[in-house]
Amino acid sequence: MSNSPLNRRDFVARATLAAAAIPVFPRLGAESFLRNAAPPVTPGAKPFDLHRVRLLPGIQRTALEVNRRYMLGLAPDRLLHNFRINAAMPSSAEPLGGWEAPDNELRGHFVGHYLSACALMAAQTGDEEVRARGALIVSELARCQTALGAGYLSAFPKEFFERLKRRERVWAPFYTYHKILAGLLDSYTLSGNKQALDMARGMAQWVRMYAEPIPDFQWQSMLTTEYGGMNDVLRELSQVTGERLWSDVAARFDHDRIFAPLAIGRDELKDVHANTNVPKVLGAARAYEMTGDDRMRAIVDFFWEDVTGARSYATGGTSNGEAWRGEPGQLARALGSHTQETCVTYNMLKLTRHKFEWSPEARYADFYERAYFNGILGTQHPADGEKVYYTPLATGYWKLFGTPDYGFWCCHGSGVENFSKLGDSVYFHDDDGVYVNLFVASEVNWQEKGVRLRQETRFPETDTTLLTVTADRPTRLALRVRVPYWASKGGSTKLNGRALDAFAGPSSYLVVDRVWKSGDTLEVTLPMSLHTHPMPDDHTIQAVMYGPLVLVGKLGTDGITDANRRAERTAPRTVPNYTDPAPPTAPSITPKSDDVSSWLAPVAGKTLEFRTVGQAKDITFVPLYTVFDERYGAYWKINRPALG
Repeated sequence: MSNSPLNRRDFVARATLAAAAIPVFPRLGAESFLRNAAPPVTPGAKPFDLHRVRLLPGIQRTALEVNRRYMLGLAPDRLLHNFRINAAMPSSAEPLGGWEAPDNELRGHFVGHYLSACALMAAQTGDEEVRARGALIVSELARCQTALGAGYLSAFPKEFFERLKRRERVWAPFYTYHKILAGLLDSYTLSGNKQALDMARGMAQWVRMYAEPIPDFQWQSMLTTEYGGMNDVLRELSQVTGERLWSDVAARFDHDRIFAPLAIGRDELKDVHANTNVPKVLGAARAYEMTGDDRMRAIVDFFWEDVTGARSYATGGTSNGEAWRGEPGQLARALGSHTQETCVTYNMLKLTRHKFEWSPEARYADFYERAYFNGILGTQHPADGEKVYYTPLATGYWKLFGTPDYGFWCCHGSGVENFSKLGDSVYFHDDDGVYVNLFVASEVNWQEKGVRLRQETRFPETDTTLLTVTADRPTRLALRVRVPYWASKGGSTKLNGRALDAFAGPSSYLVVDRVWKSGDTLEVTLPMSLHTHPMPDDHTIQAVMYGPLVLVGKLGTDGITDANRRAERTAPRTVPNYTDPAPPTAPSITPKSDDVSSWLAPVAGKTLEFRTVGQAKDITFVPLYTVFDERYGAYWKINRPALG
């Protein structure tokens, strides 16, 4: 999110000058139903529901437990305060600060994320305390919705939407509305809360009434103000209820000035605000799944290929100062303290999940893994569960985590969701078998087949994963284990302890199709190695990777104090700022050859730790996701190899 609502609106407006006439949208007609309609797009693979996946001891479950403590430490009355005040109901709670402060125009957005996080975590863990917390928030919000009337539910007055209609200065009211609506829908789909579904319908009905009289040209102008994933969540509501009218409302949020260039394969994303537009494309993905619309598929396909291939860093993250800077492939100058907004990674992972469902190719899971480890796992502080807004990729900065009770940025909201669903997209299935996409200690229950699959691994600290089958009866299925793009030196497999001769190439699947019975095991070893990821426009600027992990050089804590270690307490319209004006400059690297192992070597006896060799200064490298409260460097200037 930008630090000024006016700047953000203008920021997006500058990016929406693409050619293409603004379409005329149909007026909303009578209610129609989809209850008996078969989905027009048959997925190639389906993700296992979070209820079916349980995390085993490991880095993911530890991170989830940190997030759980953080979430349950937030007082419900403080989260509800602004909603109650807006509904003219009494509240004596101390207001939260940051972007949930009573004078912040996005107030209430975090509560929507919080509802989603409670539903996700309850599904992931079966935790009744978390489920009850979500139900409590829903029931209290229902009282506010009743008091406000007409289905409206927000922590700010309807006047914000009138300002939007008049094109006056306002900070993204539909963005916040989307978070609350999505949180209610997640509470229903994941936790079975029927009250939440009724409330979601009420919220959607208010949107329908609000949008109905607004002319299309005026409405398209309004869409230059960030509106989250309104087209996505309304289509999901249509899917869940079988009621087509919500899909009709969703269509009005399809922003054709963004969609038109993408539909014909043109990148007009220079200086476009990234997280304003990824959710729009998520709405296009859901439209394709519901209707089979080839244009929507083209929008998604080109956007995903373009952003992941030409606008993403080695980490899988994207954006700098919240926007896509420069033309496609121009990334060498797009490094700074405000790179890789966490919300963007969160939404790109959602989009990648859609892509894999349509076409289960290993390359989508390869990207998911890269962004998951380098853009999600390191964005929560292990001490207190505070979240990061940006992950700096310019040399010498450090991650600025939030200050308790004074953050609640957009990335804080998506962050509590991220760490509530770390088992998401680990496993997919089709009718014939299972895809093991991520190496995460976990167990999946394929109830329909009477099969459970347990994955024991300490990846990435080790390069081996052990899969154990438990089956009600001998069952034939294809067990497909991803062989990642980085497994360039092959690997090995053991079935029930005996080595298999066959393996698979990088970015593909090792498939073992057989009748499985309880106790059968498949052990897969995927050796990791050092490799570089150069900038596309300057190959002398490189990140170093080990398997899917971006390694960063540790640059110490000089200048980091208690006063600047965390982000400043944010005012109503500010984002985290770095108070250090002159971060240290990392030395360049002069290798003996083009092989990264000529200047970087593993440290004996240390897991995932490396040290420079033959350089002017010794620097220790570790995975980005493990670094907290310390300066680091992710990209390095690599000189020509030294002679002789």
